[in-house]
Amino acid sequence: MHAHQENIPRKKIFWIGNAISDLLLSKEAEIESLQGLAESGYDVYLFAGQSKRRVKKANSNIHLIPIPLRYVPLISPFLYALAVLILLPFYIVTKKPNFIVMEPDLTTASFIWKTLLHPSRSKIILDIRSTPVEPDNFQGSLRTLRFNTSVAIAKKVFDGMTTLTDLMKQEICNKFYIDPRFIGVWTSGVSTALFKPENYDGVEIRKKLGLINKFIVFYHGSLSLYRGIEESIESIRILKKECDDIVLFLLGKSPRARDLLVIKELIQKSEVQDNVIIHSAVCYEDVPKYISMCDVGIVPLPDLPYWRYQCPLKLLEYLAMKKVVIVTDIPANREVIGESKCGIYVSSLDPEKIANAITYAYDNRDKLKEWGSDGRVIVEEKYSRNEVAKDLESFLLKG
Repeated sequence: MHAHQENIPRKKIFWIGNAISDLLLSKEAEIESLQGLAESGYDVYLFAGQSKRRVKKANSNIHLIPIPLRYVPLISPFLYALAVLILLPFYIVTKKPNFIVMEPDLTTASFIWKTLLHPSRSKIILDIRSTPVEPDNFQGSLRTLRFNTSVAIAKKVFDGMTTLTDLMKQEICNKFYIDPRFIGVWTSGVSTALFKPENYDGVEIRKKLGLINKFIVFYHGSLSLYRGIEESIESIRILKKECDDIVLFLLGKSPRARDLLVIKELIQKSEVQDNVIIHSAVCYEDVPKYISMCDVGIVPLPDLPYWRYQCPLKLLEYLAMKKVVIVTDIPANREVIGESKCGIYVSSLDPEKIANAITYAYDNRDKLKEWGSDGRVIVEEKYSRNEVAKDLESFLLKG
């Protein structure tokens, strides 16, 4: 029986990601999530533009197809689509994929379908990780147009779509008049083997960073504006006089130099240099080691359309590490945490309210370990990468 199973050919998935994958911290996490498919018996071929470095190969059954491409606004998406158009026929003919999944883009979603994919027997899926909420300018309008066109084309000629959350699915169905059965949900997934608290010694890294006897509020991800970082820094200024041992630890990098400059200027202006620490980004495999040292995580996303229907991967990573998380009270966070004690909600990004939430965690620090255990259960039941892969596989195999 075992020998017979080994002779069964593995199903193949082509995953066509957005251009310039290595400019986004989340892309390595996306590759981590795709391992769930590889472990379910699929060969995954990931097409992605890369501008600076090769993404680390995550699994022997994930085959990276890097497309060297410098990032140039407006031009890069077109060049990336053109490169995929040139490469894809070869891979379709030689690999014969069972499924082709692509992210929204006017050129890749329309040109590839019309010229290449229609003659193949592959099942074509449009994967939507976010809906566009762009500034009122030419570039924002162009991105919205590309997205809307991609969805319209997929609705007519693709075999289905997937979204990040049920809430996002409802939004797409209502806006584009799509039958809900046409859309599956493939949410964020966490490696519960990598993000396993028992594997890390938080005390050791605290010693290394000189943070023994500090109450650490931890944020990791993109250090950009409009993610609640500024308000979180202001909350530390409010708390500093009475609780000088509270530290806000920011781990990550900024996609724009100006954003990082604004954050550093705010830290200096608020006179919290000793209570707000900026640490450069680390490789994805080291992230749980840093999470292990914190007392509480924070995901201070503003209540904006872009964030409301997301499933923040950072939130899931904190929960997998059994950390209580301070979160804004938006649908994205409610969908994951519900009424569990592992979440401390703030009704808005008012720094006073964030400070009150931190104080609540600080005053109950002897209970945080117990509360945080609920988060691990949530992740294991619904958001582990293997559970998420099962949801996607079920949708792909649906008639």
